[in-house]
Amino acid sequence: MSRPSVFLFVALAAAVLVACGGPRQNQAPVQQQDNSEAQTLKTMTARFVPVDLTADVSALPPNERRALAKLVEAAKVIDALFLRQVWAGNEPMLLDLLRDSSEAGRARLHYFMLNKGPWSRLDENAPFVAGAPKKPEQANFYPAGATKADVEAWLKTLSGAERAKATGFFTTIRRGSDGRFLAVPYSLEYQGEVAQVAGLLREAADLTTQPTLKAYLETRAAAFASNDYYESDLAWMALDATIEPTIGPYEVYEDEWFNYKAAFEAFITIRDATETDKLARFGAELQGIEDNLPIDPTYRNPRLGALAPIRVVNTVFSSGDANRGVQTAAFNLPNDERIVAEKGSKRVMLKNNQEAKFRMVLQPIAKVALAAADQPSVDFEAFFTHILMHELMHGLGPHNVNVNGRATTVRGELKETYSTIEEAKADVSGLFALQFLVDKGVLDRKFEQTMYKTYLASMFRSIRFGLNESHGRGVAIQLNYFLDHGGATVASDGTFAIDAAKIKQNVLDLTRDIMTMQATGDYAAAKEMLSSLATVRPPVKAVLDRLTGVPVDIEPRFATADELVR
Repeated sequence: MSRPSVFLFVALAAAVLVACGGPRQNQAPVQQQDNSEAQTLKTMTARFVPVDLTADVSALPPNERRALAKLVEAAKVIDALFLRQVWAGNEPMLLDLLRDSSEAGRARLHYFMLNKGPWSRLDENAPFVAGAPKKPEQANFYPAGATKADVEAWLKTLSGAERAKATGFFTTIRRGSDGRFLAVPYSLEYQGEVAQVAGLLREAADLTTQPTLKAYLETRAAAFASNDYYESDLAWMALDATIEPTIGPYEVYEDEWFNYKAAFEAFITIRDATETDKLARFGAELQGIEDNLPIDPTYRNPRLGALAPIRVVNTVFSSGDANRGVQTAAFNLPNDERIVAEKGSKRVMLKNNQEAKFRMVLQPIAKVALAAADQPSVDFEAFFTHILMHELMHGLGPHNVNVNGRATTVRGELKETYSTIEEAKADVSGLFALQFLVDKGVLDRKFEQTMYKTYLASMFRSIRFGLNESHGRGVAIQLNYFLDHGGATVASDGTFAIDAAKIKQNVLDLTRDIMTMQATGDYAAAKEMLSSLATVRPPVKAVLDRLTGVPVDIEPRFATADELVR
């Protein structure tokens, strides 16, 4: 099968799901086993509540709307690319699923596309398609049959430049004709798909009249061919346009061996200028937050990157790693430590995603998990602002570090624990930053009454993502730490509450512990933290068991994107 054709099968799968969205008429009876499997899969799928995500594009002139449609087309190709990265068997399995028109077959296809593979991400990656193996921790980034120990041993033999390439974001590891390992650039590994995406980006660049958007699209198209994303990441940081696309290889969650390899994703969004302007003030506070982090001053960054834009956007379309299982509420990119050190990072808030999550998921959770007196304190502004702080804090604290006289990175030292520890850090230090801004008078004092209680409810939201997922594990660490140190309490009726007298100190202490672990590259301490705290304890499980009727997350339906490409 030629590589570019994979996109056609992904598009066909999406079309089949739309066409088969309702029950079929005049269909012959199916076997009881088929009915049972179909119902089970539908129950699993129902944990994701369908939501129409819309964005107002009426103010865009016709040429910009055509450019936006080209970006949606490019983003659809990313889904095919991501399927290949998750597992080499995804493509042939997708073809098999497309051939099965039974009720159970359509249910399998729906859940497969939602998870981007045959494993239920909410259920610790349990397979739901017959014949599917255990989800490979190494995804499809490393050679079939190789072990983690094999790759680690090979990496130790490499020189500095060779090792940097082999452990870099944008290479796969394969075997050469001599059987030895070698690093293959993404531009070669995925040449069919990236050429297709690059072509669509150039078409969009020709259509837009917005200079920074044109610059980003042209440099990103070139990056897909050169495998050097540095210049295009700088252009993305400088992007100042009504259309805000993010497309390429970014997050490393799928590489559970080392967190080295970046998965392809796309967010095609429209900027909310009013909300963006409201949040711009936070960028000026970052150095002050960094200077007051509760860690040894030698671990602080005395000069953060000057460019740290914040964007509030509404999603038009998302794909690849940006649209599998639980939906992203915000993101902080790029992950390239060079750019973070030089320029900082950009935080993008997906407002329509967050509004849907708050309304459909968080408010119903609060009615079950929190004491009745605390439920009115669950507030969208606190939810939204903590997510922003989470993303801001990804850019603060240790990144490039020195361990035993050796220059290295937190990501390199913490290896497979990195993503979980980093998510926990961003969460808890986000609370620290909010309290700092309240005390400074930047934020209204009312946040003290809403942010901790809103976050407590939101922890139950995140832990439902599963302990196989970095955000879920990171939240379990925090919740158990708060329970152990008194910041969170459990009442006799099983509801949870915040102890206002203890939570601030808990937040400060855990922020210090995690950031110190990162600064010193303490892999053993990170492993111990995950082992002791990344668990679901009985009182938490009791609440989770009572949440079975509440959706875990949203399943977006991209109404605006459909209209654009139509």
